[in-house]
Amino acid sequence: MNAVWEIVQVLLILVVLLNLPIGLIWLERRLLGRLQDRYGPNRVGPFGLLQPVADAIKLMTKEDWVPPFADRYVFIVAPAIVVVTVLLVFGMIPFTSRIHISDLNIGVLFFLAMASLGVYSIVLAGWASNSKYSLVGGLRATAQMISYELPMGISVIGVVMLSGSFRLGEIVEAQRSLWFCVTQPVALVIFLAATLAEARRIPFDLPEAESELVNGYHTEYSSMKFGLFFVGEYLDVALVACMATVLFLGGWKGPWLPPLLWFALKAGAVIILFIWVRSVLPRFRFDQLMDWGWKVLLPVSLLNVLVTGFVALLAR
Repeated sequence: MNAVWEIVQVLLILVVLLNLPIGLIWLERRLLGRLQDRYGPNRVGPFGLLQPVADAIKLMTKEDWVPPFADRYVFIVAPAIVVVTVLLVFGMIPFTSRIHISDLNIGVLFFLAMASLGVYSIVLAGWASNSKYSLVGGLRATAQMISYELPMGISVIGVVMLSGSFRLGEIVEAQRSLWFCVTQPVALVIFLAATLAEARRIPFDLPEAESELVNGYHTEYSSMKFGLFFVGEYLDVALVACMATVLFLGGWKGPWLPPLLWFALKAGAVIILFIWVRSVLPRFRFDQLMDWGWKVLLPVSLLNVLVTGFVALLAR
């Protein structure tokens, strides 16, 4: 029965995740319309619900073209890497105490490892396109993601120190009486800022800055290979929201409501926060982006670890 339940969980999670980007695209467009005092999608279907479906059909019916000057095999594989790495991390997230595929005892380290591998999708896409704009976009992405991986990884050290475990399920259980967002507010802010940059979302979308790089690393892509980059981006946003929920917001813990609903509400709140940030903040210059990572987030994250360790020693 355990094997059957695990297979059912895998299938259900895959179905939800593969359809999640469509829902997030609609939600983001509607919220951006409200936040910026304009109309969102409201013509195709009730409340514009079928607009993302129309976009998906448009992408699937476009010509799937590979430039003759590109490295064909790397060009084809690159978009899939970001989707695969994100889906692998979802496999070890505990949505509730019973709904999870594999609650690894190195869950935090696995998340950081897959985040590091995701950069290969972008840099290989830029290099394989054999285009100057794409190459610069890929190099920008590499510099940006490596720079922000450091404060992101250091920000979760305080959580690991307080919970005494790398296992995500045990981290949630350690927040039974008090969520880590209360004891680690600085780490939460650093984690959200760094993961926003990792997902290459506004205001950290310099690798695909249209005013400078046409479309950056995916300039030469079309059809569903182009669409896979955006599927990976929205899945990345959902992954970050789930990780923030597990690490800082108590996971599925909460009164009265079912555990899975608590988890969904908390993760949804983080996603809405990301959309709100996109609606109000302008794009940084690249030098500002790098300065923010190395000169602000990294020192503050190190200081947070130092203070957390000192307080933990005093509490013994």
